[in-house]
Amino acid sequence: MHRQRYYFISDDLDDLEQVETELLAQGVSAPQIHVLSRDNASVQRHEHLTGVSSLMKRDLMHSALIGAGAGFALAILVLVIARVAGWTTGAAGWMPFVFLAVATFGAMTWLGGLRGIQSPNHQFKRFQALLDQGRHVLFIDLEPVGRSVLEKVCAAHPTLEPAGFGTATPDLIQSFNSRTDKWWYWRMWKNI
Repeated sequence: MHRQRYYFISDDLDDLEQVETELLAQGVSAPQIHVLSRDNASVQRHEHLTGVSSLMKRDLMHSALIGAGAGFALAILVLVIARVAGWTTGAAGWMPFVFLAVATFGAMTWLGGLRGIQSPNHQFKRFQALLDQGRHVLFIDLEPVGRSVLEKVCAAHPTLEPAGFGTATPDLIQSFNSRTDKWWYWRMWKNI
């Protein structure tokens, strides 16, 4: 099943905290719920709100994947040019060109990631004006069967404004994030 991301806008972090508490009580897991805000300190003061990590606010993964795609195309081009030009028939053979292709792929992936770490997440760009006004964005990644739970909870919170849909975090990344969060918690607090 494909998850979908549901976006909501609010001015009230207390209300968002109540929404998150109700969703958790209905079986939605914490890694599926996030609050995007410019006021990170206020989000952190609310014990039951899950803020968006600094890395998630950046477009690192998306831009690195674009860079990797461009790098792959350039790597293939390097190998094709080497073959067509007849440069692979010498004593060194394919080795320098394979190395150049791998280096090109890596450099383009790195450049894409470097560009992405400097720009806001492409999924959150549409909310920049609202965030600048001091508003907050709640987003929830749900499977289609969870939509009824979301509708029930949102009906009890009339100040929550629907703001559209988006692509949810893939299951693999979400499970990795969940495991690393547990590891950091154990490492930082349990092992003092």
